[in-house]
Amino acid sequence: MRLLGRAWSDADLERIIAAVLRAGVGAAAAVVLAGGIHYLARYGAAPVDYHVFRAEPAQLRSLAGIVAAAGSLRSRGIIQIGLLLLILTPIARVVFSAAAFAVQRDRFYVVVTLIVLAVLLYNLSGGYH
Repeated sequence: MRLLGRAWSDADLERIIAAVLRAGVGAAAAVVLAGGIHYLARYGAAPVDYHVFRAEPAQLRSLAGIVAAAGSLRSRGIIQIGLLLLILTPIARVVFSAAAFAVQRDRFYVVVTLIVLAVLLYNLSGGYH
């Protein structure tokens, strides 16, 4: 395979995929940590009632609500963005793999990888109900 003017071996691709995974997990961890620190700084001293379960607010159950909350620098929204980054990391790996197989002109693996991507996206969209 040739990318950026030079041939890339399978080992090069594996290193790139590993770097994508490390970067995604690292970014997700950093964002969740930042949101967690912000949350504890703001609400850490508040009394906790473990007898009543409080689910995540409705606005943090949609992508638009999560982005709006994070854009307003609300700690729960920042944490949710970090979790979305964590979910998107393996999807980025599958997309990169599909592109690499396409450059290699390996149609069989492109099709298999795109099927895997379609299953991932279908399940993330809630289509399994």
